[in-house]
Amino acid sequence: MPMQRRLPKRGFKSHLLKFNAEVTLTALQRLGASEVNLVTLKQAGLVGELAKVVKIIKTGELTIAVTLSGIGATVAAKAAIEAAGGSLS
Repeated sequence: MPMQRRLPKRGFKSHLLKFNAEVTLTALQRLGASEVNLVTLKQAGLVGELAKVVKIIKTGELTIAVTLSGIGATVAAKAAIEAAGGSLS
């Protein structure tokens, strides 16, 4: 029996996964900043130091106006940010 058939199979884990991060609307609410970018999130400790791509996901509520620069958002999170008076750029 060949070696590759004798060994147990393992799943795949992307090596690029450590460069992506997600931030919730609740975390943005607790942050309380009106201008948010990647550096602000790193200083607050919401994302890791290796993060290069950040995406906002809709989990929770947002009541303050937040301006995002250089950060992506899901469709539902974008609608919630714009409903609170914020914007994405």
